[in-house]
Amino acid sequence: MPETAFDPGQIVRGCRLAPFTTLRAGGKAESLLVVRDADQLAAAAEYAQSEGIPMTTLGGGSNVLPSDAGVPGLTVLNLARRIQVSEDGAVEVDCGAPLQDLFLKTVQRGLAGFSFAVGIPGSVGGALVSNAGAYRANISDRLTGLEVVESGLRRWVSPAFMEFSYRDSRLRRPGSSDVCLVRARFQLEMGDAKALYDQARDYQRQRIGKQPPQASAGSFFKNVNDKAFAEGLDGLPPALKEAGVVPAGHLVEKVGLKGFRWRGASVGLRHANFILNSGGATAGDIRRLAEHVAASVYERFGVRLEEEVLYLGDWSGWQTTGLLA
Repeated sequence: MPETAFDPGQIVRGCRLAPFTTLRAGGKAESLLVVRDADQLAAAAEYAQSEGIPMTTLGGGSNVLPSDAGVPGLTVLNLARRIQVSEDGAVEVDCGAPLQDLFLKTVQRGLAGFSFAVGIPGSVGGALVSNAGAYRANISDRLTGLEVVESGLRRWVSPAFMEFSYRDSRLRRPGSSDVCLVRARFQLEMGDAKALYDQARDYQRQRIGKQPPQASAGSFFKNVNDKAFAEGLDGLPPALKEAGVVPAGHLVEKVGLKGFRWRGASVGLRHANFILNSGGATAGDIRRLAEHVAASVYERFGVRLEEEVLYLGDWSGWQTTGLLA
């Protein structure tokens, strides 16, 4: 494996992060480095971890909200996008590759497994961090291995390393900045190409009907998995009651917040589990509205919504106050 030296001369100081996020909000990176291949990413991670510098990796910039106060340490914009597909269905992909590209590259070879990813923004690495998925499928389902840099060392690990659960992994938890995802391996099976395209088109139509055109992070909150709660909830479709799944958007709509606006942030009209930057919203505006939504749901239903969106950077001065006055 070729060695790539870390070049601090390529670092940009004090760069705004809002243009690199789908919410178009947030402060500045203390230091920003753009990498375009897996070796450059690994070298940056090895350097940061060896020097004790906090490192934040951005891919497509969805599902994240950087603090208005900024992101300390080194932020790496990962544009490494190589995808290799073998005849036997083995796939190796850089974690900076868009999830949509991974779907297209595999379905073109007649491989099944990533139809759920159609229309999901963001990168493979970001999807792995939050175990992204839809339509009863998760990105972790077909994962066979991960290349990581941990404590300054680059190595391949098994999927168990990630401790996956519903929309979660160990990398969403405090102290995860000492792990960087470099590449991933998946094993897919052959499918019927036409059937795969048809399925993907159906998923895409559903998403177009739900997802708003304004800037958003994607689904803001995780769905609630609680069978007893689901069974007792009015208006929930029987299939969801049987599965014990309560969509977060259903609860937000039930408390009357669909379309609710506060400053430059708003709750989606098409789908209530989207919090939008409707124009000039700061990261604080968006988080404050999200907290109002969560507090309203808790006051009505007694369940706590958990964010899918990750808050990046320095939120040390943030004060949670619940419902808006």
